[in-house]
Amino acid sequence: MLHVLTSVGFIGGAASFLALALAGLGGRPAYADMQLIAWWVALPAGYLSLLVGIICSAGTPWGLFRYWWVIAKLGLTVIVVVVLQLQLRTIDALAAAEASGALATMTAGKTAMVLHASGGIVVLIVLTLLSIIKPRGVARFAPRAA
Repeated sequence: MLHVLTSVGFIGGAASFLALALAGLGGRPAYADMQLIAWWVALPAGYLSLLVGIICSAGTPWGLFRYWWVIAKLGLTVIVVVVLQLQLRTIDALAAAEASGALATMTAGKTAMVLHASGGIVVLIVLTLLSIIKPRGVARFAPRAA
């Protein structure tokens, strides 16, 4: 249950992030709020989702490295969290530029936020679908069930 809550929080943070990225691209002040959501909602939820997912999978029949869908979820979650972590510099720069009135020079950064948020949501939806569908396929290197 905790994994579901943290994952839903991660998707909610990403959706909020996308809404603010679109507002910022449209000229509305949004990057200070985006900075708060990135640091205080999306990033912690992402790390918690990753941590809780690892802990939960170790205690279930699915295991951490037994099924391809669990391995895919682990890898994709790591990628999403790392990309978000790497984007924090751009988010902080956009928030600072917005505060100083120099945001007009940050067109590439504003566009990148929309693209990264959109891509993040797509990946998080794929992760959710993998959790629901649970495709067959035991990994070749998976430990044998006792």
